[in-house]
Amino acid sequence: MEDIQKQSVVIVAGGLGLRAGTDLPKQFVPVGGKPILMHTIQVFYHYNREMKIVVVLHPEYRNLWAQLCSSYKFEIPHLLVNGGETRFHSVKNGLAAIDDDQMVAVHDAARPFVAHSVIEKVFAEAANFQCGAIPVVCEKNSVRILTPDGNKPIDRSLLKLVQTPQVFPAHLLKKAYSCDFKNSFTDDASVAEEYGMEIHLVEGNDENIKITTAFDFNLAEILVNFILE
Repeated sequence: MEDIQKQSVVIVAGGLGLRAGTDLPKQFVPVGGKPILMHTIQVFYHYNREMKIVVVLHPEYRNLWAQLCSSYKFEIPHLLVNGGETRFHSVKNGLAAIDDDQMVAVHDAARPFVAHSVIEKVFAEAANFQCGAIPVVCEKNSVRILTPDGNKPIDRSLLKLVQTPQVFPAHLLKKAYSCDFKNSFTDDASVAEEYGMEIHLVEGNDENIKITTAFDFNLAEILVNFILE
């Protein structure tokens, strides 16, 4: 059984992206009457109130975040760390604030609907096997792959859609992130795998969407009434 007193999370909110057509980065946009980032922090705090929460923010938005926390009377303890040039560099900055003896989760700020049961499973898997553990869900659509001659169907049962939080022994993930950035690093598991760490898959939850588009925001307004307190 994993030691919940040695759990921590790095929530990556360092982006400047406005893909949803909003005036602010999506992590600050309200859903269900509260900025998405607050919902995300709250999920981990309610799962384990002893967990160290590190939030990686772009330096330009530190003042805005302080204003939002004041306006919404948001008082859940968390440590702010400056984001970097890419997500890779932002995670690396966040990991510097995590002790080596921790089990650390890395989570997207725009995924406020991860289930507590999923958080529990990825922490347990990573702790029990000293590996990387990532939540995945099945692809439900028919899938085709582009080929030099056009395209062809592929077996969707061989595909898994990757979510966060992705959990690792902190000392191993920090070593993995000591390498140079590569464009092939699409998530934390790909960095850990490059270092030689084994990656285990656990079942995620379908509601754990990454809010990115205007459609996602509409869906999130529905989900928030059923999932978040």
